[in-house]
Amino acid sequence: MLPQLLASFFLFFCFPLIFFLLRSLTTSSAPKTTNKKLLPASTALPKSYPLIGSHLDIKANFHRRIQWFSDLVLLSPTSTFTLHRPLGEQQIFTANPAVVQHILKTHFPIYQKGPNVTTTVTDFLGNGIFNIDGDAWKFQRQIASHQFNTKSLRQFVEHVVDTELNHRLIPILATAASQNQILDLEDILQRFAFDNICKIAFGFDPHHLSPSLEQSKFAQAFEEATQISSRRFAYLLPIIWKIQKLLNFGSEKRLREAVSEVREFAKNIVREKKRELSEKSALESVDMLSRFLSSGHSDEDFVTDIVISFILAGKDTTSAALTWFFWLLWKNPEEEEKIVKEIRETSEAPGYEEVKDMVYTHAALSESMRLYPPVPLDTKEAMEDDVLPDGTVVKKGSRVTYHVYAMGRSEKLWGPDWAEYKPERWLERIEGEKQWRYVGRDPFRYPVFQAGPRVCLGKEMAYMQMKRVVGGIMRRFKVVPAIEEGVEPEFISFLTAKMKGGFPVRIQERIQT
Repeated sequence: MLPQLLASFFLFFCFPLIFFLLRSLTTSSAPKTTNKKLLPASTALPKSYPLIGSHLDIKANFHRRIQWFSDLVLLSPTSTFTLHRPLGEQQIFTANPAVVQHILKTHFPIYQKGPNVTTTVTDFLGNGIFNIDGDAWKFQRQIASHQFNTKSLRQFVEHVVDTELNHRLIPILATAASQNQILDLEDILQRFAFDNICKIAFGFDPHHLSPSLEQSKFAQAFEEATQISSRRFAYLLPIIWKIQKLLNFGSEKRLREAVSEVREFAKNIVREKKRELSEKSALESVDMLSRFLSSGHSDEDFVTDIVISFILAGKDTTSAALTWFFWLLWKNPEEEEKIVKEIRETSEAPGYEEVKDMVYTHAALSESMRLYPPVPLDTKEAMEDDVLPDGTVVKKGSRVTYHVYAMGRSEKLWGPDWAEYKPERWLERIEGEKQWRYVGRDPFRYPVFQAGPRVCLGKEMAYMQMKRVVGGIMRRFKVVPAIEEGVEPEFISFLTAKMKGGFPVRIQERIQT
């Protein structure tokens, strides 16, 4: 009891006292790279104080940090902005494609995940592929890459996704339509994506998308672990959450319990796969988990970390992208009709090639992720001193964050109509024909799937899954948001993007024409 009282005294009395003394003795300073005249009235430049940096403004804007950082970055002449954090630490935010290429490709060895990020989320993600660097990362990526070849993609679309779509998702939507129920579409899509990633990557069916829509302990724990791990980045000093962790109280106690639940679930998947491999000389299909366990790295904790990382990637990214996609279609009915027209030109159960050829839908998804990226920002840490292409000086240990959300809203990159939802900006007409051709963009201008050596392995799989889901839903149903007129849902992010409060919708049978 005494250690908790001492920690509470330190956290809640000493820090505020020091802070207010510092504030009364210092004057504010604004970053030199930002032009005050460009700032809208609602945007205030972050003030920086000795020792605590701009922590006051960071804390005040934490609830809207994605938009706040975006405003500051885009108002900088170079699209790069330096934020002063406590104890002299600097974090550089950028929406400059040249800088993104610099850190993700040209100087890739210099910019790593780094100890700041990895330490913060290691309790949750451990040594999984999304939280490591160097040889361990290379090994995991090499093994995982086998799961994303054409054969696996075809099987994924024509068996895994189709089965989940036709036997689970569509019946739930049909029931909701007939009974005029309100569903949380974000939750539904997360369940769908979770079942999908477990089937294709681990050969395991969790049956998370079921008619009862009962919330499992694992799902609740996974969400809590994601949020608490993300909030660690908001602390004035990491020592604060580390003390809470040491003394096992507050949010750190909840995180420990949530992570324990998540790890036990993942370990059971690993143990079951080990048993299956020991009992069968050859499996009908080789999933990613089997490859890892057969690679000579069968340590349970190591493989458990991998399972958790891929659940995070597969469950939350495509579901986030689709959630905002359906919101944008509601706001843009003309684009919705174009997509429905393309869908109806395919068969009712389109195979891999037909799904691949859904060009307009592909463009519409790309355009949706431009405005609402599933991972709105990503951070690297400099392993040595460097200078960015725009002249920004980077000190060893500094964090450099490329702001994907800001890049999608940059007039410099997308023109004066950047705020419009226009799938056509991704398309061009095939000469002499009425058909569209999809035109990809420079990945350093559109780093939704990262770029360079760490480019997302599952990019094509994600597109194929989303197009098949869009086709299956929109052929038969119309998704109608069940929110007050004029209310815009709020874009938030923990480790991945969310729609605050979920996405309540009504499902309507689409009139066949």
